[in-house]
Amino acid sequence: MTGVARATATFGSGGGEPYTRALQNSGLLRLVADDRLVETAVMDVRRWSNSADPTDMSLIEEGSGPLLDIGCGPGRMVAAALTIGYAALGVDVSQAAVDLARRSGIPALRASVFDTLPNEGEWMTVLLVDGNIGIGGDPSALLQRCAELLSPTGCALVEVHSEPQLDRSFECRVVGDDGTASDLFPWSEIGVTALKRRASVAGLRVSESWQRQGRSFARLVRS
Repeated sequence: MTGVARATATFGSGGGEPYTRALQNSGLLRLVADDRLVETAVMDVRRWSNSADPTDMSLIEEGSGPLLDIGCGPGRMVAAALTIGYAALGVDVSQAAVDLARRSGIPALRASVFDTLPNEGEWMTVLLVDGNIGIGGDPSALLQRCAELLSPTGCALVEVHSEPQLDRSFECRVVGDDGTASDLFPWSEIGVTALKRRASVAGLRVSESWQRQGRSFARLVRS
């Protein structure tokens, strides 16, 4: 799960580089909002580094190939897509995450979603999971970018916050098990009701939403 918009600050980077450390040691990360100085989420990097679980697989099966995973981390969702025959690519700004993916034979590109990417306008599925709707701290800009990347008949599969109305952007850090903290970076959290409002501006609409195993998802298609 990592990513960056057009800002220089990226998820978990800078400072003590806790995200890179967690990838190397299968640790936990705490997302801490700077305005509240309290933890907003705990992120289990071990899950990102493992194989896709049944909930992950069910989400992959909601889409089709070719598939682009934005903020792919070590690449479990890309690997899952490949196992069921999709063409797939992961994109992440973390060199450590991309290196892990590539060492496992998973196609991954070190880039921001806001960079020029391969096959723009041709992806049948764009994934934003593990909180990656928060990339860049501006969901509207990110959804507009997804619309540019998608095929006219494609869909974006987005993992959203369990609180439907939640829609907040903030500066935060991630803090590792060992207490190392990253530099501040912009992030967002958004629920499905708020996602509907923002998606409409990007020419997208929520065609379906659902929950599974405590996680919440939505499918976006063109309006």
